[in-house]
Amino acid sequence: MLDVNNTTYYTLNEVRDSFDCSKDGLWLPLISEFTWHPYARTAVYLIGLLWCFMGVAILADVFMCSIEKITSKTRIITIASTSKAGTEEIEIRVWNDTVANLTLMALGSSAPEILLSIIEIVGNNFNAGELGPSTIVGSAAFNLLVITAVCVVVIDSSEVRVIKSVKVFFITAFSCIFAYIWLIVILVAITPDFVDIWEAVITLLFFPILVLIAYVADKDFCSKAQKISNSMELGFDDAQTKLLDKYKHLWKDGKVDKNLIAQILKEIGKSHHLSDEDKARLAAARIAEEQKKSRGWYRVNASRKLFGGKSLAPRLNPQLSEVYDDMKAKDTVISDQGSAYHGSLVDLSDKGRIAVLEFTASSVAVLEREQKCKVGIRRYGKKDNQVAFRLETIDGSATAGEDYIPVKQTLAFQPGQTYIEYVVEIIDDNVYEPDETFFIKMALEPEQEALLGKKSINMITIINDDEPGTLEFAHPSFVFKESVGKALVAVNRVNGADGRIQVSWKTEDMTAINGRDFEGGEGVLVFEHGEIAKAIEIPIYDDQDAEKDEHFKVTLSDPTDGAQLGSKVKTIVTIVNDEDYQGIVSRLVNLTSLNIDALKVDSASYAQQFENAMNVNGGDLESATSFDYLMHFLTFGWKIIFAIVPPVHFCGGWLTFICALIMMIFMTIIVGDLASIFGCLCGLEKPITAITFVALGTSLPDLFASKQAAEMEATADNSVGNVTGSNSVNVFLGLGLPWSVAAVYHYVKSGSAFYVPAGALAFSVLLYAIFAVVCLGLLIFRHYVFPKGELGGATWFKWVTFTIMVVMWLLYIIVSSLQVDGKITSPF
Repeated sequence: MLDVNNTTYYTLNEVRDSFDCSKDGLWLPLISEFTWHPYARTAVYLIGLLWCFMGVAILADVFMCSIEKITSKTRIITIASTSKAGTEEIEIRVWNDTVANLTLMALGSSAPEILLSIIEIVGNNFNAGELGPSTIVGSAAFNLLVITAVCVVVIDSSEVRVIKSVKVFFITAFSCIFAYIWLIVILVAITPDFVDIWEAVITLLFFPILVLIAYVADKDFCSKAQKISNSMELGFDDAQTKLLDKYKHLWKDGKVDKNLIAQILKEIGKSHHLSDEDKARLAAARIAEEQKKSRGWYRVNASRKLFGGKSLAPRLNPQLSEVYDDMKAKDTVISDQGSAYHGSLVDLSDKGRIAVLEFTASSVAVLEREQKCKVGIRRYGKKDNQVAFRLETIDGSATAGEDYIPVKQTLAFQPGQTYIEYVVEIIDDNVYEPDETFFIKMALEPEQEALLGKKSINMITIINDDEPGTLEFAHPSFVFKESVGKALVAVNRVNGADGRIQVSWKTEDMTAINGRDFEGGEGVLVFEHGEIAKAIEIPIYDDQDAEKDEHFKVTLSDPTDGAQLGSKVKTIVTIVNDEDYQGIVSRLVNLTSLNIDALKVDSASYAQQFENAMNVNGGDLESATSFDYLMHFLTFGWKIIFAIVPPVHFCGGWLTFICALIMMIFMTIIVGDLASIFGCLCGLEKPITAITFVALGTSLPDLFASKQAAEMEATADNSVGNVTGSNSVNVFLGLGLPWSVAAVYHYVKSGSAFYVPAGALAFSVLLYAIFAVVCLGLLIFRHYVFPKGELGGATWFKWVTFTIMVVMWLLYIIVSSLQVDGKITSPF
């Protein structure tokens, strides 16, 4: 400040420091906000904070892509085999899943919180800050209580999700409590309000110790009854050696296996007429669902779905979604030989240790006149125990008491029993009605050592047989190979099956000629009483000549005895020679491979990276919603900026990792400044701002990722099993690293210890530890007592679990805030 001729002049720094909250940021504010209205400043900083949270989430997407690339690295090894060559090459993962989840994956999902703690201390001349540590504790509370609560409740009541790697979960669960109790010990008991070098270093060393112990538990090194196998002799776990064994039939020479595509397309073609592009997209969706997914995959996909980015899972329009659901209902699984068989996509029985109950089919049909519908129920997995379950019918278009006798009954599988046939009574009312449906649902009785399989609900269709029915082709077109011998053109009888009826059919030449390419003409198709499906047999001639596709038309006419014709009375039959058929399959293989490539986390080039960034849904406009367009508009700038980061295929993902980490540091500084100034303008103390706005903003992508993992995975490991590990890593790395550096700095500079006031931090940590014990105790109860799974189960109990966990989180926020404001006295 200078006085010249009775005029006072202020320097730029004095002006900058003369308005409220001007010293709370490391970089911000960039300009003088002296003349701004306080409300306007608050609004600007709030909007800026929310917008930067979006940017952090998008950058975390890039960061996680690099980690996914790094941790998915494989290598080829040669082992002895029984083949003629005597050896076999197998592909194994370099990274163990547990190690990857506790190191790079945890760092990727928690990078903003960890970096915020580090940057705050460095920017504060190596003095302790309040925002970073409180954000770590607040995020831990949100992750454990809220994310777990949401994952519990999103699973259908007829299903449960169980943590498979129980040993690893118990270790990380203990660690996520111990880590925070350790903070109380060093801040309150050993050296109150100070952290010595040895305390900080031990905190940091707990990180590799946790990884090592979890790895030993995952590999089961300490098991007395260790199973010796070739993989263990080589030093690899089963998950590594089976990586390619499980999925090798999906790929050949970098492309989708042709036999696999042929089988999937055959399944699709049985009941649906779709374009080649739609078939390829369905095949890609089917293959993508069977591939193993990591925690990073769910995090990246959740972020992209939230902000209108390029999805890692196929987005199907309503029509294709209906077809896909129909495919899944049939539970078609791809075998190693490329053939299809029926069964569950995953073994829910945990290698025979748990009994699994399900219907033998997801839907059945019955003629009304039969008055009985037989429903098969099977049990697989554990078979030496008794399992009680309930059956209950639910109305669809059919009404209980009018169309069928309602069911509400308890049955039981006796030890050794694997199949039960249950009969549902159908009411034959002799009144014409269209085909109607109802459902029969299976549910386990309480305290059963069993799970429900994928087919726990069965749809029963009552086919009306009081009218002669309506006749029509099954499809508007059919394709047959030239070598098929006979083309079976399916004709369906719907909305009635009463009496014996006939319908005339006639072929009409198009590019295919009767007598040269096929044996056509005309004839009569007869449906006996109760028959609902027949086929017109048309011989096809194989002339062994290379020809283009040839077509002829078949038409239905003149139904008898009151029957009617439906909408599909004409169909086109296409004859392709075997070479053409193989060409069709090859084309669909290429299309499917393109769809699969589009789902990869890495982009092939900078050009593709920028193209994906500039287009909503990465260019998939067909499935884009209004919300996708809105979020793409709001985050467009961030997407373009972060597209500068090198694609992940450079240097095995490490170059992307380093560049994204550097950008994340800058983003974290900005978020920390925005949060500090916003909290100051609102009159909030930094710990309150940290456990509310900052913790929620950095943890929301994890919420959506865990929800998606819970819904898509057969186990709970990728949804809630990894939360405990991340919470531990946040303390050991997010506090252990900066505290170690700061403790050494203060010791070298002044010979003193690093000052960290316990106060609000210790109180917040104590609250979290108490609620964490209750939460984990509840999960253990759910695992071992009822409903035998961490997620899902009985409706009433999963909502009770949800309520308890959310209430604990709200109490954590309220009580911690009251303590910071001085309304509650901290014991520390």
